[in-house]
Amino acid sequence: MNDITVKKRVFTEKEIKALNKKYKSLSIQERIQELYKDFDVAEVMLTSSFAATSAFLLKLFSDVNKEQKVFFIDTGYHFDETLKYKRKLTEKYGLNVKSISAIKEEHEFTTKDETWRKNPDFCCSINKVQPLETIKKHYSVWVSGLMEWQSDHRSSLNIFEERGEILKFYPLLDVTKEERDEFIEKHQLPFHPLVAKGYNSIGCTHCTVPGEDRSGRWNNNPKTECGLHL
Repeated sequence: MNDITVKKRVFTEKEIKALNKKYKSLSIQERIQELYKDFDVAEVMLTSSFAATSAFLLKLFSDVNKEQKVFFIDTGYHFDETLKYKRKLTEKYGLNVKSISAIKEEHEFTTKDETWRKNPDFCCSINKVQPLETIKKHYSVWVSGLMEWQSDHRSSLNIFEERGEILKFYPLLDVTKEERDEFIEKHQLPFHPLVAKGYNSIGCTHCTVPGEDRSGRWNNNPKTECGLHL
């Protein structure tokens, strides 16, 4: 069922407004359950970076729909700890994970060129944004675990938003940091191993240092987003 190609849907402003009204008052679990009533699983794209607290969203989805594919963008620059964490969560929650990556020659260019040093936006575009663009056109809705307290950009979003010809769904958007931590504690969710070393937002090895929230990403650079969610 998960490999069936379903016609991509386009949504009107009125339909998006109605979805936001319907989902706003629901709990996180109810939002995810409702998603599969409004959309076929083959229409839903779920991505995970298997970073700091990725277990939060992944456990919620695995509890509701084990068929859901989880796309992992393998940039080729992940920490070993991230890859181990991915394997651990995949096994623990029975996840259906599929890795996607950049065109080999383009990735190799960024390695030789050390593109992340001089143009991190371009590096992210090649290794993160473009691989996802390739598959995005096959899906109607894209699930993301963004929470509004994480950055100024994120605080301006709605639960459903049209972004670049796909409907974005943020089931965790209005979850507070305290609520997230409470859920993690209650269900004894495993943290990414680097969290214990002071990393609170984890991306590629070249562009991540320890820091609060997203302050450790693209250190010494005003950049705060990789471009996937803009």
